[in-house]
Amino acid sequence: MQRFTIPRDIYFGSGCMTEVLAGLEGKRAVVVTGGNSMQKFGFLDKAITSLRKAGMEVKLIEGVEPDPSVETVYHGAELMCDFEPDWIVAIGGGSPIDAAKAMWIFYEHPEKTFDDVKEPFTVPALRSKARFAAIPSTSGTATEVTAFSVITDYSTKIKYPLADYNLTPDIAIVDSDLAETMPLKLVAHTGMDALTHALEAYVATGRSSFSDPLALQAILMVQEYIIKSYQGDREAREQMHIAQCLAGMAFTNALLGITHSMAHKIGALYHIPHGCANAILLPFVIDFNKKTASADYAKVAKTMGMTGSSQAELVDNLVAFIDELNRLLDIPANLELAGVASEFFAKSLESIAANALKDPCTSSNPRAISFEEMKRLFTCAFNGEKVDF
Repeated sequence: MQRFTIPRDIYFGSGCMTEVLAGLEGKRAVVVTGGNSMQKFGFLDKAITSLRKAGMEVKLIEGVEPDPSVETVYHGAELMCDFEPDWIVAIGGGSPIDAAKAMWIFYEHPEKTFDDVKEPFTVPALRSKARFAAIPSTSGTATEVTAFSVITDYSTKIKYPLADYNLTPDIAIVDSDLAETMPLKLVAHTGMDALTHALEAYVATGRSSFSDPLALQAILMVQEYIIKSYQGDREAREQMHIAQCLAGMAFTNALLGITHSMAHKIGALYHIPHGCANAILLPFVIDFNKKTASADYAKVAKTMGMTGSSQAELVDNLVAFIDELNRLLDIPANLELAGVASEFFAKSLESIAANALKDPCTSSNPRAISFEEMKRLFTCAFNGEKVDF
């Protein structure tokens, strides 16, 4: 049996945030956010004002760091336990939304520990105390519609993707005005994150007739709008905000693959932003996966309007398209060019390969991978060698 789960309500369109928040019903709301961009551009004040219009007392939890830590999660949960909100509203990039999801777990279940929930589908039932609204300001993670929350344990330098349908927000507010605040580098990285989500969802073992159309539509929208968005086109930025949401609805149900397994394990260690890591790794992973997923990748290429005399040529053209996108978006072609020192890579290769193999995303990759193959794949991604195994 398979399952398809998304938020009950997804609101979208320019300026929709204030109207939605002002219509919520409750007594108290916690607003979780990250650095200062939401404050700087006035969206945090708008969110708080709208919640107060709804008659709610509001408490702010701010300063969630990129790649949020277990400690940040515990601290936020303690504040929630004291305040007792019936709404948790997360606004900003993927980090504050992911952190707020994890805080939600320990607010509702303070007896639990991070070790209790870090394995897939171990999160206990939520919503006995609060419901959850997510407002993304970046166009990539799609955490506003997914059953995932990526939290970093800095004691082990490992990112853990918490995975459970209980974590799917009740409300997603996809307001394109917030996406206008992204700097160009973030536009590039989050856009490629969205493309990776859609491509991995389309070939993942959990794919279905419900997820495939969402993945394909997201791919087509990224193809049309990512460069225009990077160049500052407002309409393209709005369309990319929707595209990443479609990709999120696809992958939260179809699951992902080893591009994400690998990116999860090198992000905190090599200090490469998640979307950038995905963009670098994706062409190498497609070359690895094509032994079992060539027909699916070829269908994607055809849908995108590419031509080729064979499946192999179509897949090669798809990889070339991604390589060209990375070049146009100023994303390095391999991990060494991204600044990873060769000595550090060699020293860490065994551990990152072992940890990537254990990542929950590995089991849904279309082609099984061994420890030795994972090491070889990381090595190819490091030095830019062609994947031929």
